[in-house]
Amino acid sequence: MEKANGHQLSADNSSNRYRLRTVVLDAGHGGKDRGCAGASAREADVALGIILALGKQIEENLPDVKVVYTRKTNVFVELDERAAIANRNHADLFISVHCNAGPSAGHGTEVWTMGLHKTTANLGVAQRENSVILQEKNYQTRYNGFDPSSPQSHIMFSLFQSAYITNSLRFAQRVERQLRTSVKRPSRGVKQAGFIVLWKSTMPSVLIESGFLTNPAEERYLNDKANQSYMAAGIYRAFREYKRELEGG
Repeated sequence: MEKANGHQLSADNSSNRYRLRTVVLDAGHGGKDRGCAGASAREADVALGIILALGKQIEENLPDVKVVYTRKTNVFVELDERAAIANRNHADLFISVHCNAGPSAGHGTEVWTMGLHKTTANLGVAQRENSVILQEKNYQTRYNGFDPSSPQSHIMFSLFQSAYITNSLRFAQRVERQLRTSVKRPSRGVKQAGFIVLWKSTMPSVLIESGFLTNPAEERYLNDKANQSYMAAGIYRAFREYKRELEGG
């Protein structure tokens, strides 16, 4: 394994070119952790629908890429184990999909990378997603005393992942553009904050908030299987662009 622009890639001996070999797809929440909810839709279910559709598209169109899932069913997976799956598989990219919660008027997608939160609102999103660890056993030990309610804890570990930030942002920008232009989803932009699941992964990583389940119109959109596949297609196109760019194709 070698690194190219801070990105760990496998060398293709036949042409001495780098290849993006493995992607890990992470559907947020699951099992006892249902995530946020609308009137009927649950974050764990919507995220899984998008992830399974995305994985299918990658497998069918890019057979040279190994697709690994952190979960394919409604099961609970600890945050550090999600990242550990990516690390064990020497993944070249980690994609985590979630749904957002907020005021009923809140709408649009957000694409997140690891970094220092610039606003209280950004910190709030990270705190909500990171609070999952409170459902895990011995979380104080597993996460080195991390307190999901503490802004100081988020600032401390948001400085990790610096080696991968360039390519994380590169992929995040492509996802944001595809969701905004081809899928026609309203966008709230590319943002940075301290997410445990990104902190623990040793490769470029993004977390996609697919929309607000607390907005009735967005909930109806996100709870539709066709729309989940449509959003997955946008993420797939961003993945294909990113892969071709890294490989010089």
